[in-house]
Amino acid sequence: MNLLLTVFEIVAPVFLLAGIGFTWVKLGFEYRLEFVTRLGVTLAVPSLIFVALMQTEIPAGELTRFTLAAIVGHIGLASVFELFVRLRGLDRRTYLSPLIFGNTGNLGLPLCVFAFGQAGLGYAVVFLAVTALLSFTYGIYLVAGKGGFGKAAREPMVWATLLGAVFLWRGWQTPVFLTNTLELLGQMAIPMMLITVGVAIARLTTRSLGQAIWLSLLKLSVCFALGWGFGTIFSLEPIAFGVLLLQMCTPVAVTSYLLAERFDADADVVAGMVMVSTVLSVGALPLILAIVL
Repeated sequence: MNLLLTVFEIVAPVFLLAGIGFTWVKLGFEYRLEFVTRLGVTLAVPSLIFVALMQTEIPAGELTRFTLAAIVGHIGLASVFELFVRLRGLDRRTYLSPLIFGNTGNLGLPLCVFAFGQAGLGYAVVFLAVTALLSFTYGIYLVAGKGGFGKAAREPMVWATLLGAVFLWRGWQTPVFLTNTLELLGQMAIPMMLITVGVAIARLTTRSLGQAIWLSLLKLSVCFALGWGFGTIFSLEPIAFGVLLLQMCTPVAVTSYLLAERFDADADVVAGMVMVSTVLSVGALPLILAIVL
């Protein structure tokens, strides 16, 4: 009973805030998605990432092992789903990116914070950074048929991660007034990201729910198996193991839909996967959390 209550206390704020965004749109209230998203990815999330890395007290060896596990985890997902897409004869531009990349920012980051605190935040932002870097390069290549390295170099999240890593490595700290400012900016990120997920889901429409159900179940199963496997192989300590597993199992990111729409892939199929996998995560992520706690 205590475990169930703990899990509920962790996941309830995540899905309640997303529900607020969903309800807000369904009631007909205005929500400028492009503005809020730009504010988040340009200021709030980079500030959160930089401060979390700068202030983390996680041993360097643990962070290195976790980073390698996150990279290898993405490579494993890409390899498995590349083979699956080819064997099934599916359109690579439409299916591969959403099967590989999860919503490690809007959903994964808050969930890891509520579950594991400051230590979890440090690991979660590293996983988010790996996801962001790969999705802005390899992910764009998959959908658009061309590289996205120029875009990655212009992303504040990428630079915040690199700068935070340098400060962590050197043991530097920004002046108190600047740290306080960045912390305030970063505190916007989690509620803003969660509400935005609800808004985005509320605005999606799709006719591909049937296929999306079994694809979402497949994605969750493969992600869980690889997350557990690589967490064990790299001998991650319990918090790092839990963060890796949760982040690997996050649902399809809304950005996958936006990329599909922008580069003329089948956006309707991706929208279905976003919607179904997010709904599925309401039950799956608490169950996974109960396993790792």
